[in-house]
Order: sequence, then C-alpha cells, then structure tokens
Amino acid sequence: MSFFDTLDPKYRLILCDVWGVIHNGVALYPGASDRLRQWRDEGRCVVLITNAPRTEEAVQRQLAGIGLPHESYDFIATSGEAGIAALLAVGEPVGFIGTAGDREVLEGRGVRIAHDEHFAELACTGIREGEADPQEYREELQRLANRDVLMHCLNPDRVVMRGGVAEACAGALADIYQMIGGRVTWYGKPFPAIYDHALKRAGNPPKDEVLAVGDGLQTDILGAARMGFDTVFVTGGINEGEPFPDDFAERSGLGDWQPVAVVDSLA
Repeated sequence: MSFFDTLDPKYRLILCDVWGVIHNGVALYPGASDRLRQWRDEGRCVVLITNAPRTEEAVQRQLAGIGLPHESYDFIATSGEAGIAALLAVGEPVGFIGTAGDREVLEGRGVRIAHDEHFAELACTGIREGEADPQEYREELQRLANRDVLMHCLNPDRVVMRGGVAEACAGALADIYQMIGGRVTWYGKPFPAIYDHALKRAGNPPKDEVLAVGDGLQTDILGAARMGFDTVFVTGGINEGEPFPDDFAERSGLGDWQPVAVVDSLA
C-alpha cells in the first residue's frame, strides 16, 4: 500500500512536481494520472509546480500531448511565468540561450530577443539543440561574464531524465556562470516566488494544509522544506531508486527536518 492511499484529509493543497514525478519527458509514469484525479475527486486542490521555463499554456499543451488531461489538476505554476514577467520589465532586448521552441514562447509573450551582442541581460532557458554538454558553453559564458551581463535563469533544474537519458538544464549553465563570476537571478524551485504564486492562486491555505511532492533534492525538496511544507520524496525520476540521503537536512541547514514519506512513485 502506498503512503498516498491513506493520505491525511488535512492536506487540502497538493503541490506536485511534473518531470520525474508525473512523466519522464516522453511518457506518463504508470498510475500518475489516476493519482492526480483521485486527489481532485477527494476535493483537494492539485497544483502542478514546475521549473519549466515556459508558460502555463505551453506546459499544459505538452502534458496533453503525452496523455495528461487538464481535468487531472487545477492549474500549473511555472518558473517561466515568473521569469517572463521579469524579462518584460527589463524594457529592452535581452540575450538568449536555449531551444528555438523556448525562444518562440518568450517572443510570443512579448520578450524582445537581441540579434547582436548589445544587451545587458540574458534569458537562459536551457541547452541548445545539438549542444548537450554544459561545458561546451564555458567560453561563451566567460565572454558574457566579462561584460557583466545579468543572466535570468528560467529553470533552476540542473538535470532531468528524458526517457531514461540524463539531459542538462538551464541550472547547470547558471552554475558555471556563477562559478566564473557571472551574476544570476534564479526563478522557480527552490526559491520562494514560485511557491508564493501557487499559494496565492490556491487561496493562501495554511502551511499545515499543504503537501509538496517531488524528486529533486535541491529544487523540490529543499524549496518545500524552506517553505515549511510537509513533503514527500519520490525516489524515481532523476534519483533512479536511490534512497533519501540521511544527511540532507544537515547539509542544507534544515536542522532535524525530514520528509513525511519516501515513495517510489505516485502509483
């Protein structure tokens, strides 16, 4: 029997990670859609909270494309939405590192992308097509750091599993950029803004009525713990079955904090 089969009714809001918990980048995990629908049928508010550097609508379309209907959740909170708002506030064209699809999404929301190197700020949504190794970007990032360009990292994730294969994310590039002296503004988990956004849209329930579910230690788990939410650690996804680290709380400055449960999956 899963921890979720007898979930305490006090949890009125579920903040559920997407990639690594609901799908693997290619297909839904078995039982994930049924679990989300069960929670909604029980009267809980189900919010998908993701570090995807895209709009809520774009993520919704992606999920529908792999078989997750909108009826399975109430809404989606994305790091992309927070980042887009900040990029629009810049008021001038910005640089860009990421896929052509992500660039199209940003431009569709009014973000102006520079066509030369005359920019002071840059949007980073992830790796480019055909350039999978973050170390390939080091020389380019060094030039940007030398110019003191501010990077907006729209996805703090370092890596995800796409169909069982590891794929670097924007967070890996931002780590390199900071290491060589660049300035980075981060959006998404584990930073508070995305949680505040989700809570506000969900009616600002008390923290003891919130349950966070995720597989990313430095994003999902750390962010939820810092917010004071009860948290379930999923050992699937990027962890490939590895147990919850005994020293995680100590290393993260969380005292004696522990997740309320450790599970293999949502099923």
